[in-house]
Amino acid sequence: MYKKVLVPVALDHGLSPKTLSIARKLAEADGEIVALHVHEEPEHSVRAYVDETLMKKAYDKANTLLHEKIDGHEGVTAEIVQGHTYRSIIDYAQTHGVDCIVMGSHRPGLSDYLLGSTAARVVRHAPCAVHVYRSN
Repeated sequence: MYKKVLVPVALDHGLSPKTLSIARKLAEADGEIVALHVHEEPEHSVRAYVDETLMKKAYDKANTLLHEKIDGHEGVTAEIVQGHTYRSIIDYAQTHGVDCIVMGSHRPGLSDYLLGSTAARVVRHAPCAVHVYRSN
């Protein structure tokens, strides 16, 4: 059982209910579960052409969607950070004393074998245990 479980949440995938359920089973009775969404902003060259107000609206919408995804999952705290997905997950785990990461993964395609998926990168670099749920 784990004291602090991190559940990275992609807002465009339906894996969150399953990964949050797995996290609940892996967490100690008094353990903490954090649902983390990494909000990726446009690259620097693109950013010059995007209005700050539009970026703020996108961030606020992501935050709202994150809270909707954890609605009904008792004892789960929502966190949103800005950055690169896999690197931000690793940094958050290191900084906040996470002892298990529970994340979903899709079936790998050819590009995943060449470049590596987010889940694969987290598994390789995580400072703690990682449980990967693969959907069918």
